[in-house]
Amino acid sequence: MGLMDILQQYMNAPAVPPQQAEAHFDQVASAAPSDLLGRGIAAALGSDRTPPVKDLVTQLFANSNPQQRAGLLNELLRTLGPSALSGIAGSVLGQVLGRVPSAQGGALPQVTPAQASQITPQQAGELAAHAEATNPSVVDHIGNFYAQHPQVVKALGGIVLAIALGRMADHRR
Repeated sequence: MGLMDILQQYMNAPAVPPQQAEAHFDQVASAAPSDLLGRGIAAALGSDRTPPVKDLVTQLFANSNPQQRAGLLNELLRTLGPSALSGIAGSVLGQVLGRVPSAQGGALPQVTPAQASQITPQQAGELAAHAEATNPSVVDHIGNFYAQHPQVVKALGGIVLAIALGRMADHRR
């Protein structure tokens, strides 16, 4: 079954069983352009039919390896910008970043995998909620980041995957 054949099943209202959505997501993730996959993931993250971004990022972070965790935290910080450090100064993430030498030219320091291991999934979810409140387009950045790691997205479950596939189908029209 081709990419468009699979996506066609998810147009409008996804009525495919969640277990089937997981298998379809694997097929689509291996064949779809990463920008299309990222848009689908972002749409699922921001959907009113899925849990809040905070909860979904908590799950994604918990199922990510140390490099992916660092990458996600760096993506969230980039989305927030340099002012993010002052807003999170008292948090655990702020304390971790406080131990990172400042980057040149006022740029944000980079979180390493070792530093990311000091952050709990719940704290990552809180940072994502803060980022979303500050800049709602953060879901696009998270979607694009996890388009490079679709195996982690599968941890969100069939309903979220079906919504992602449905939005990808809408974008392919």
